[in-house]
Amino acid sequence: MEGLDNIDNIKAYSFKLLKTDEDTKARLGIIKTSHGTIDTPVFMPVGTRGTVKTMSTLELEELEIQTILCNTYHLYIRPGPELIKELGGLHRFISWKRPILTDSGGYQAFSLGDLKEIREEGIHFQSHLDGASFFLAPEKAIEIQEVFGSDIMMCLDICTPHPSTREETQRSMDITHKWEKRCKNAKMSTGQALFGITQGGMYGDLRRESTQSIVDIGFDGYAIGGLSVGEGKELMCEMIEVSEPYLPVESPRYLMGVGTPEDIIEAVSRGIDMFDCVLPTRNARNGTLFTRGGKLVIKNARFAKDRMPIDERCGCYTCGNYSRAYLRYLYMAGEILALRLNTIHNLFYYMELMKGIRGAVREERFAEFKGDFYRERMTEGAGLR
Repeated sequence: MEGLDNIDNIKAYSFKLLKTDEDTKARLGIIKTSHGTIDTPVFMPVGTRGTVKTMSTLELEELEIQTILCNTYHLYIRPGPELIKELGGLHRFISWKRPILTDSGGYQAFSLGDLKEIREEGIHFQSHLDGASFFLAPEKAIEIQEVFGSDIMMCLDICTPHPSTREETQRSMDITHKWEKRCKNAKMSTGQALFGITQGGMYGDLRRESTQSIVDIGFDGYAIGGLSVGEGKELMCEMIEVSEPYLPVESPRYLMGVGTPEDIIEAVSRGIDMFDCVLPTRNARNGTLFTRGGKLVIKNARFAKDRMPIDERCGCYTCGNYSRAYLRYLYMAGEILALRLNTIHNLFYYMELMKGIRGAVREERFAEFKGDFYRERMTEGAGLR
């Protein structure tokens, strides 16, 4: 890992801030867990059901992915915490030796629409698979995550939809604060970290209130929740800026469900350390590939005879071996290999982006890196459209 110097005395879980950029709020840090270290800023691929779609864990290791996210809701529904416990915990069950962060399942339950009912005691919901009834209380969310043995657990919260009235947002936020106190009180494991989640919708004063309340409860790290729900980039950045001054400097900051490369660049410059999103893997399966010049849609007819790789400067296995023409052919033919090769490329792109960000912060040139990032999109992107 990149930041192993001078951390010999760090405990089983800890975060150490190594550097802050002088011109922005970009930070360089390292999280230590019992399953290894995580260099920040970090992007976590989403392995919702215990798998990053189309990828083996060996391939994830080869891509130098440090940590993945798995989801409590989906693993609670199937195969269930009892089976995972019987088979040795989540790391052993999915054959992943590096750190795992588990989301609490609150967002997935929130997404169920009429299949869920949120009350102060918890979330009553029906399985999206077979309609079976479940109940997820804050204590249950922690119990399940402790059974999984994830390195970082998330509190149960309510993700407020956008748009929402102030009254709806306030009510959801107040329940979230109560739930997070209950999550902290329910935590039994000393080897797992627990992160709190701030809410407050798109109301700046509620964001400040929520951040202060969650920090007062006291957690190992802090996530900004309820963003990237259709509010637009400017408003998202505004809510980050409102929240960031109230987040402890000595704790990792996690922006949940974000995002695009541009979102990550902007959030890092505002002091965020951790990210997750389905974009690189989902877009890969839909034939959309990330490059320095922006997005390349491989199914477009213009690539049918294109001998070039996805990105001439990319060092991934896909770009080193296959042409755009072949990748388009595979995708249009419905071949599974297309999804795998596309995913390898997109995840490699994201890992290289994060390495570049960390290197720029380390070398005190993040503002320059950010400028170069946007200039490349202007100059190289024209050839992709």
